[in-house]
Amino acid sequence: MTSEKSQFTGLILLSGVDTPGITQALFETLSPFAVTVLDIEQVVARDRVILTVLIALNPDHREAIDEDLNLCAEKLGVDIATSFQSQEGSTIAAKTGLMHVVALGNPLNPAAISAIASEIAEHGGNIERIHRTASYPVTAIEFVVSEVDQNCIRPTLAQVANSHSVDIAVSPGGLMRWAKKLVVMDVDSTLIQQEVIELLGAKAGKEAEIKSITDRAMAGELDFEASLRARVALLEGLSESVIDEVRGEILLTPGARTLVSTLKKLGHSVAVVSGGFTAVIEPILLELGITHYRANTLEIIDGKLTGKIIGDVIDRAAKATALRDFAALEGVTLEQTIAIGDGANDLDMIAAAGLGIAFNAKPAVKAAADSSLTAPYLDSVLYLLGITREEVEEAGASRK
Repeated sequence: MTSEKSQFTGLILLSGVDTPGITQALFETLSPFAVTVLDIEQVVARDRVILTVLIALNPDHREAIDEDLNLCAEKLGVDIATSFQSQEGSTIAAKTGLMHVVALGNPLNPAAISAIASEIAEHGGNIERIHRTASYPVTAIEFVVSEVDQNCIRPTLAQVANSHSVDIAVSPGGLMRWAKKLVVMDVDSTLIQQEVIELLGAKAGKEAEIKSITDRAMAGELDFEASLRARVALLEGLSESVIDEVRGEILLTPGARTLVSTLKKLGHSVAVVSGGFTAVIEPILLELGITHYRANTLEIIDGKLTGKIIGDVIDRAAKATALRDFAALEGVTLEQTIAIGDGANDLDMIAAAGLGIAFNAKPAVKAAADSSLTAPYLDSVLYLLGITREEVEEAGASRK
């Protein structure tokens, strides 16, 4: 019987070609001895298995255990290494204050992994576990880290992300990681691939002029409300029938449907707040099952666009307000909200959210966000939240 103040432990490391029955055979070998399993982890990569087991044991039994494990290794055709030692004055305690670092790359190179590990070490952190959460359409690797302050390490990992062309997200561990979340998205160039105002401008023969104003507004060079009113004024006289035409030209961003459906299947909530127009996007949102949304309203009189907007403009401040309102409606704390956007008018909601994600964004937005995604797949957001590819596929299969 081991003391709480002193334990004699054995670390067992099995590696080799994976075959059925390996785990059962190892523990059957240990079962005749008075040992306690303290920790265990098994990983299979392609056809190779690595199984580690930490046990507490009577030190008088270590030679017999070692001999039996050697026989087990010969029988299974694997390698088994052991290390026995006394841990005086210490106990094996559960790790607390864990943090998760997720790195996405396409491809993900060794230099990026090295740089991440280096930053963790320099901040006094210890990597407890590394595992792959996705291999398609991007490679996602999650580091479980202890003994480090996420607010201190997040800025330096952002520099690693920029210098090594990877996407990195940092989030706390614990039960709150699995709490209900609210994901609030921008629409133009985020949920969808196009800018709706530019599609409408093309119908009026004003596409180039509108695009120039849009680019400057999204880069933060122009006041959003003033720029929107100026762009909408160029649509004066258009038939309202162009709204249906434009809606037919809209393409969802790759992975958008998977992102929304998976989040909803896992019990999370999704909302949209847009500087675009309700008349254009509302049917698309309803088809996706998104019921929380805010956007601008085009004034239409006698079947024609007047070039004006009805009511208040959804600008950057209004987007942050919408995020808070939707969180209250869903009973979700701001710490459990995620905001995704690409332009300057998304900055306030990105700052207000527990996790702000810049999606293929302008430089100013990337600099302000907690994490940045450069891959063109919106469902990559799921991996930043700790959801694995296997869970995504399982959620998709259950909807069929």
